[in-house]
Amino acid sequence: MPQATFVLKNPSLENGNGKNPTLIYLFFTFNKSRLKYSTGQKVPPKYWNTEKQRVKLIREFRQAESINHLLDKLVGDVSNCHRDLLIEGVTPTPELLRVRLNEALKKEDSSTKDLADFAERVVDASNRKEVTKRSIKQSIRLLREFKESKGTSLHFDAIDLDFYDAFINYLKDLEYSQNSMGNHIKNIKVFMREAFERGLTKNVFFRSRRFKRLEEESTSIYLNKEELQTLTNLDLSKNERLDKIRDLFIVGCYTGLRFSDLTQLKIENINKQKSVIKVRTQKTDETVIVPIKKIVGQIIDKYEGHLPTTISNEKMNEYLKELGEKAKLTDKVEIIMTKGGERKREILKKHDLITVHTARRSFATNGYLEGVPTISLMKITGHRTEKSFLKYIKISQEDNANKLIDHPFFN
Repeated sequence: MPQATFVLKNPSLENGNGKNPTLIYLFFTFNKSRLKYSTGQKVPPKYWNTEKQRVKLIREFRQAESINHLLDKLVGDVSNCHRDLLIEGVTPTPELLRVRLNEALKKEDSSTKDLADFAERVVDASNRKEVTKRSIKQSIRLLREFKESKGTSLHFDAIDLDFYDAFINYLKDLEYSQNSMGNHIKNIKVFMREAFERGLTKNVFFRSRRFKRLEEESTSIYLNKEELQTLTNLDLSKNERLDKIRDLFIVGCYTGLRFSDLTQLKIENINKQKSVIKVRTQKTDETVIVPIKKIVGQIIDKYEGHLPTTISNEKMNEYLKELGEKAKLTDKVEIIMTKGGERKREILKKHDLITVHTARRSFATNGYLEGVPTISLMKITGHRTEKSFLKYIKISQEDNANKLIDHPFFN
């Protein structure tokens, strides 16, 4: 029976401690013959799983998923070519099979040069979360609408600086914010890099400094200790819906856990003896251990170790705004953003800006103001650098002054 296997050209871990990339070969064995075929993909031996004949899915080697997808597809392609030869009554040989496989891959490449089509196939085949897929597909939809509106090409080779300028102007005309435009450019760069790494294009304009992700500091809020206490004290005994939303939100504010992790907590994640919550996060697949604050322990006991399951992010955000309004969190917040290429200013009430993510931001900011070591907070929030963490927290001028008032420098 025909069998496809993958091996490394140089599997030795000794050369550069397994860090030097080496080619991956496909061996297709059939009827006492064998085809040796270069996949064109390279991987450092230390990231190769010899038993599974695939790249290890680890964060430090980001191409792993795309390479494995290509290897899986190659198995199907070579098997189809072998079958087609048999159906045609032709005796397969390694030479014939190589020609057929080259033709099949060349034909496929010529039909997959459209960036939007390529991106959609990669996303559909990936194991990304559905919410992430939906976000990326918004970029794909915009690319196709841009193509139709401007009569332009999305061929890999057409994704240059002229495309960049035209696409940015197109988004400005649609009144997109600076950060939204930046997110779509980020997705384009991701898939152009993917196409380049797969050998589908040699176009590297996406690496240009001018092909940059637009970004500006957004106005994000956090809730201080007093505001959190107001929420905690709110009598919601006659509103079970908001009571559960409030409790879940408060736990998020004092643990820094993402809501996807909070709603998956089980009894075994909670160690009352050590007074900690231990959970392996869904997003980063890392173990996080968080001390249980008194109010968090009370809420855990209230639900017997099973926190309320949440609804969609959209509904959760809607209910949180309602909750904030009931708590009279009405401080005015000035929102300044670039939209449609113009700087715009808007004044909103604080409760209108509360979202699911406000909980993690409140945890990080309040912890920082209370003097919790930055590195300890980062262990929970998952920030890799202090610079990125400090950009994440939000401190008002008043809070900053209060933090400094007892500092020796000002005494």
